[in-house]
Amino acid sequence: MRRIIQYFVNHKIPVNILIIFFIVFGIAGTLSLKSSFFPLIKPKYISINFTLPGGSPAEIEEGVILKIEDNLEGIAGIERVTSTSRENFGSIIIETNTDYEIDEIILEVKNAVDKVSSFPIDLEPVIVSKIEEQEATVIFSLTGNNIDLLSLKNISKKIENDLRDIDGISQIKVSGFPDEEIEISINDKKLNEYELTFADISKAVKSSNILVSGGNIKTSDEEYLIRSNNKNYHANELNEIVVKNNKEGGIVRLGDIAVIRDQFSETSNSNFVDLKSAVIISVSSTNSEDLLESAKKVNNYIDDFNKKNNELKITLLRDYSIVLKQRTNLLLENGGIGILLVLILLSIFLNIRLAFWVAFSIPISFLGMLIFAEQFDITINLMSLFGMIVVIGILVDDGIVIAENIYRHYEKGKSPKQAAVDGTLEVLPAIVSAIVTTIIAFSTLLLLDGDVGNYFGEVAMIVILTLLISLIEALLLLPAHLANSKALKENSSVNISNKFDFFQYMRNINQKGYKLMNWLRDSIYTPILKFSLKYRFLSLSGFIFALMLTISSVQGGVIGLDFFPTIASDIVTVDLKMPYGTNEKKTDSIISYVEGKVIEAGKELEDIYMKDDERNLIEYINKNIGMPADNMSMIVGFGDVGGSSTASLEIYMLDSEKRPQSVRASMLAKLIREKVGEIVGAEKFIVNDAANFGGSPVSISIMSNNVSELKSAKTELVKSLKSNPSLTDVSHNDPEGTQEINIKLKEDANQIGLTLVDVMSQVRYAFFGNEVQRLQRGEDEVKIWIRFDKVSRSSIMTLDDMKIITPAGSRIPLREIASYEIKRGDIAINHLDGKREIQVNANLSDPNISAADIVFELQSNLIPDIKNKFSSIDVSFEGQYREANKTIKSAYTVFPLALFLIFTVIGFTFRTYSQPFLLLMLIPFSLTTVAWGHLFHNFPVNVISLLGIIALIGILVNDGLVFISKFNSNLKEGMGFDESLYIAGRERFRAIFLTSVTTIAGLAPIILEKSFQAQLLKPMAISIAYGIGYATLLTLILLPILLSLTNSIKVSLHWLYYGQKIAKRDIEAPVIEQNIEQ
Repeated sequence: MRRIIQYFVNHKIPVNILIIFFIVFGIAGTLSLKSSFFPLIKPKYISINFTLPGGSPAEIEEGVILKIEDNLEGIAGIERVTSTSRENFGSIIIETNTDYEIDEIILEVKNAVDKVSSFPIDLEPVIVSKIEEQEATVIFSLTGNNIDLLSLKNISKKIENDLRDIDGISQIKVSGFPDEEIEISINDKKLNEYELTFADISKAVKSSNILVSGGNIKTSDEEYLIRSNNKNYHANELNEIVVKNNKEGGIVRLGDIAVIRDQFSETSNSNFVDLKSAVIISVSSTNSEDLLESAKKVNNYIDDFNKKNNELKITLLRDYSIVLKQRTNLLLENGGIGILLVLILLSIFLNIRLAFWVAFSIPISFLGMLIFAEQFDITINLMSLFGMIVVIGILVDDGIVIAENIYRHYEKGKSPKQAAVDGTLEVLPAIVSAIVTTIIAFSTLLLLDGDVGNYFGEVAMIVILTLLISLIEALLLLPAHLANSKALKENSSVNISNKFDFFQYMRNINQKGYKLMNWLRDSIYTPILKFSLKYRFLSLSGFIFALMLTISSVQGGVIGLDFFPTIASDIVTVDLKMPYGTNEKKTDSIISYVEGKVIEAGKELEDIYMKDDERNLIEYINKNIGMPADNMSMIVGFGDVGGSSTASLEIYMLDSEKRPQSVRASMLAKLIREKVGEIVGAEKFIVNDAANFGGSPVSISIMSNNVSELKSAKTELVKSLKSNPSLTDVSHNDPEGTQEINIKLKEDANQIGLTLVDVMSQVRYAFFGNEVQRLQRGEDEVKIWIRFDKVSRSSIMTLDDMKIITPAGSRIPLREIASYEIKRGDIAINHLDGKREIQVNANLSDPNISAADIVFELQSNLIPDIKNKFSSIDVSFEGQYREANKTIKSAYTVFPLALFLIFTVIGFTFRTYSQPFLLLMLIPFSLTTVAWGHLFHNFPVNVISLLGIIALIGILVNDGLVFISKFNSNLKEGMGFDESLYIAGRERFRAIFLTSVTTIAGLAPIILEKSFQAQLLKPMAISIAYGIGYATLLTLILLPILLSLTNSIKVSLHWLYYGQKIAKRDIEAPVIEQNIEQ
């Protein structure tokens, strides 16, 4: 290694070539990086979707879901299976283990579906697909003056096609209108009058509305294709279809007996933006697309469209590229401030030229990292930028140690080049070990399970790559720069020029910095160190007391614990669910009432916080009928079933960077709840004001195949949660189903040859309808339905009077052959890992309440009572609890392995058992200020804090390595044990103090940032900064105490075993090793 370092120290050109390499390829790497909101996450969910027209939830569960779920058992890589059976369709979501290849699992899943021996005859093809990760990019609405919904739909389809033609945009979703269909509506009177059945009409349409080939005729001149093209694609073209010939020889056409119309299906699905009918278009980005570029292209299209159209308007509802730019700029600003603070500190406490070359490692290391970033699927996102901020302070640590040591060798009278080589080699083992241990600590983030590992793994990757490059810079480039620059030259004694001399000015600053540093070392640190070594047990008990006080404060609730921090949002969503089957107009009237209260709440907050501001706090309100709101959740799950009983509001607030910081989404949500109050009859009324990382704060799944016990347990659980003042917005996925008319045949029906299948098939034709054909009309698949007209389907009396055709051909009213009862059925049947499941969710009434405390209380008190009362019930805590548990459980395995690897690296470096062990003993003590730092900044200690603690370990060990390296070196030079400790502390004080201060300085801007955008990242920054600050004290005071105590123990054990006393220094491993080598 000496030769390599000497080569770079003696030759400037290779140094410059290496720097140019990093600059050129680093810039090229930067330009090739894509932008995204969060790190690119590999797909881990597989969906199985299918449709069974007219199928009830129970039919779909028994006929499809259970059969597929049985076949899925035993497939390697499947972590859990959840399913939902609903009216007409069902879906299964498979969560896979990320250790397995999802493409291999999806093949196994398809095979499992294919192996099902029999499905219901009307089941449409089962679709198995991978759920690709997508990021919302731009959401906008299309409205028009006096333009009907069909025209808006057609225009929106053109917009969709225009956007798809733009390179880099592929994922577009258009909503706000139901599917188009052709309805052939008829009433029972007409059927009886013309002696027709639904089957007759279906047959007539199928047999005449066709496009069919009849073969070829090949003449001597050319070939002819025989074809009959009688295919009609619009309602008015079907009127002339002949249904039958009447008795008088006349022709009965379809238009004579039925009303045929093009229409939207009766599924409720409509949007309103600021009270105008609207179509919503959302553009998303896949892992291969650049979010910023996509958003820019969409915005250009919107501007161009609005310029060309007067009666139509595209309104931008949400542009996530703006949020990404804001957060990017925020992190870049804080990173810039962090670098500036680091430079200032280095300039004050180090020679200005030394400081410059140490700081030079920051851009070089970043450029080197960016060369390889794309190969590891790193993008420009919140996490990667945060990783760069985290590593700023760490980057200069090794440079400070090397530069300070080289300067110390230079002061001993060595030449600059000799000082550069000797100074670097002296600390080489400690520096390499420090880098390796830091990399080991951060690499644990890559191995954590759950979304936490997925998101924060990129932070680790950034740190690891940057530190590897920094090792090259610190060991090869930095010594060369110091040896060949004026950094190690004697200062000129006098500056006779009147011109301002920057370096002379900075030398004056340095002198003051040196005086301050010497004062801290001589007047503060040295007396404390002497006292601590003299009164070791008293000093150690002080550290232990601080740790025990912290532990008791956490256990006593003084310092809070939680799963995840709350992520503030600029969107407030309102979800309304009325009893299934509620008329659409009633649902619309209720959500419109809520919308009015939302506007009132916004005005009220404006009057208080934005009196002199002309802007509106609420920019837009998107009202959805038939659809739940996009609640911005970061977890895959099932949404609401939708329909006429479902409505929602998406309230887009003025951007958090533009409105007063005192106005939070939680304030608006709370005011909305107060103004709306209780909605009588509503099954669900939820106001969401934040994006919950990991899912719902409180989410409980109860499972049992005993349906009666399951529903009773749900009722009791919901009642208990609603009575808890800490919770609000309690909801569940088992609402009351629609009213069902359950038909039973009388004995008379059997006597005339009617079966239940005969009767129900005719009833189904009339009230559900019969899908006769599917037409491809442009991009739309249009179904042709035959059914009773809407008036007939709006009365139970029609069912009573409906004529049922007997095998003999006679027509008998249904009431004469059948009876019925009305009761509510299931709207949806949910499964979790093969068992029936009901999930109950709740939000926190106050964002400052700990979700962890609530969940642990429920686990201890409520859940045991429910399980005792209902013996068949199993309980699983979902949402944030499950996500946090994934991370913590994996940490139980990963964390000890990381500690062992760190122990191994230090053991190899110093060739001793005790010193690595003592270094690792500092870790629990460092948690003292981590906890109190969270309390000071009003944050609970959470899973994100844990990631900071893991990262802290690597940084903490660095300082300890520097100290022990010097201590061992002193022992080898012949110093006594106590003197070696004392001198090691004094000589390494500057380096350890500066490395800690620069790390804190790099993170300080993020910790002090008040913006909503930094809330997710703050806990990790607090853990590292406060932990490393206290770790300075631990390294400089506690570590010498521990070394001294273990030395006394080893000396005493030696005396007990051998019966003779030994000098304190002679029992230490470095001295023993030195004696053996001699």
